[in-house]
Amino acid sequence: MPQLTSVTGLTAEGEMRLALAGLRARAQELSRVAEATAQVLAAPDGLSTAVPAFREFAREAVPRWHFAMLNDRERNDALATALERIVPRGGTVLDIGAGTGLLAMMAARAGAAHVYSCEANPLMAEVARQVVAAEGFADRVTVLACRSDELAVGRELPRRVDAVISEIVDCGLIGEGLLPSIRHARRELLAPDGVMLPRRARLLGQLLQSENAVNLNRVGSASGFDVSRLNSFATPGHFPVRLHTWPHRTLSEPEELVSFDFAADPLGPDERKLAVPVRESGTVHGLVAWFEMDLGGGVTLRNSPENVGSHWMQALVPLAEPIEARAGSTLMLNLAWSETNLSLT
Repeated sequence: MPQLTSVTGLTAEGEMRLALAGLRARAQELSRVAEATAQVLAAPDGLSTAVPAFREFAREAVPRWHFAMLNDRERNDALATALERIVPRGGTVLDIGAGTGLLAMMAARAGAAHVYSCEANPLMAEVARQVVAAEGFADRVTVLACRSDELAVGRELPRRVDAVISEIVDCGLIGEGLLPSIRHARRELLAPDGVMLPRRARLLGQLLQSENAVNLNRVGSASGFDVSRLNSFATPGHFPVRLHTWPHRTLSEPEELVSFDFAADPLGPDERKLAVPVRESGTVHGLVAWFEMDLGGGVTLRNSPENVGSHWMQALVPLAEPIEARAGSTLMLNLAWSETNLSLT
């Protein structure tokens, strides 16, 4: 009897062996976390003397993109300007995704009476608490080490907030959980007449020919050996690419792929059929996509390919198999989005 194979090309036994290997890797990670934590707790003078032992774990637990993000002046200036224009003076604000506490402090500086800032990463939450205290905002900013969907009015929040602000956005807009976070906050935590940042956003995209770019997340053979089993660990759906650094051709004009009104739309998983006019003949490997985000107050933030100074890359949404397209034709595609992924079907 032949062995069944999965969509990854592996047998069922191969998939199970990979799953078990993944569990072992996770167990090793948890063991390292426990060991580092134990060393911190056992240190005579607390964390200050245990930092060397803890540092390796902390480096892995705090994503590197925080540095590039905080050094993105265009982003910072846009957020500061929008918050100055939309934060209700004397109101309460919920900041989803504290990071270092930057947006929370901006909101307080813009006139909020109090900001509740939640951060799922406990290390980052502690960083935010220390930054907020050092900057003199501890009396107006409360940092909570939890996800926003773990908050409840009457428990962490004294009442529904007057504004929800968040910039949990990846290169493809939705990859950090923006849709479910805003959906929950809008329903459970925001006052009926409350304001939101961002207000709305849209994704734009073009047909892309670039074997170099698509191969950043896909492999077949190397030196004559089939190494495609690695594709089991490829990023599902869209992934980041700095478009201008790779040989490529765009085969269509920019098109709006999907738009979101964060105050009114359902913000759930969905799909949309696209009819994309082909401008130039070539091999379509996928869509390159970017966002335009309306922050409110007349401020828009975007990560389009020509904006090479943005810390955000563009999103590459690959096709399962390349498609040959001819100039003057129309390519029919189906764009789907989950809570966190963009994909073409």
